[in-house]
Formats: sequence, C-alpha cells, structure tokens
Amino acid sequence: MTAAQVLWPAAAEAIELLKRGHWTIATCESMTGGGIGAALTSVAGSSAVFRGGLITYATDLKVALAGVDADFVAANGVINRRTAEEMALGTARVCRADVGLSVTGVAGPDGEDGAAPGTVWLGLTLPVTRDDRVRARLLELDGDRAEIRTRTVAAALTWLSDCLREPPRV
Repeated sequence: MTAAQVLWPAAAEAIELLKRGHWTIATCESMTGGGIGAALTSVAGSSAVFRGGLITYATDLKVALAGVDADFVAANGVINRRTAEEMALGTARVCRADVGLSVTGVAGPDGEDGAAPGTVWLGLTLPVTRDDRVRARLLELDGDRAEIRTRTVAAALTWLSDCLREPPRV
C-alpha cells in the first residue's frame, strides 16, 4: 500500500469533519516537513477549511513563528508534550484557525534532545467549545526515517478525526 493510499482516506475524513463543524485548521510541523498539510490539501475542497501551516523544522522557528516558550526550549528541548501543545496553539493563533495540529519528534536515524528515533509528540488545539481544548499525544514508532514520517502523518490525521468526532463537553 502506498503512502497516498494510507493518507488520503484519513485526510478526507478530517476535511469532512472540519466542514461539518464549520471549523478551520492550521498545522505546525517539524519532522514531517509539511506532510500533514500536504495530505490535507490533497483532498478536493480542502480550501474551505485549511488556513495554512508553519513548517518549523529548526528549533528557533518553533519559538519565533509558533510562539513556543524560548526559556522552556532552552532547558528542555523540543521533543516533549509542552512544545507540541504550544506549537498547536501558536499555529491556530497565527493562522487564525479554529483547530491547530502540530508535530515535533525524531524521525532518525539519530536521536535528538535525549529522545530516540520514533519518539513523536502530536499537539492539538480544538474549537473553544471544548473543555479540554489543548491535547497532546505521544507516539513511539518503529521503522526507518521514511516509515516514521509516514506513520506520524497517518497517526496525526486519524487522531484529529477521532477528536473532532467527539461531542463538545459544554
């Protein structure tokens, strides 16, 4: 099965759920280099909900563009829950979107910030009607660099859809 065969259905479902909710989305990506945004925009009609994205591959761009706390990054690195959450919040704010989806992690072949290849944090900020508006999820993936990146995009899109299907907790 090709990457497109895996990713397109997950992206299409996410786009449909965003349309139904009348929500917009923006992405902030590091190790996936824009793969989530590319998957979402491969779906016809995605322009109705996709606002744009930040590719913050370099650590300083996570701070400068997404607003991740510089002191926290200096002390803790970028492969962690808080960075993923702040990236999601920052991209939603900067791109004026209802939903922000982020990824920070290590695809390999070497580790980074004390994290092994395959360590990935996803961040998600949901529409303001949710009690638990900001979420994070840890993935621990096996495989080579390409497999880890593809699995990360697929996991992010699936998690996004799962969260968007949940009823608001008001």
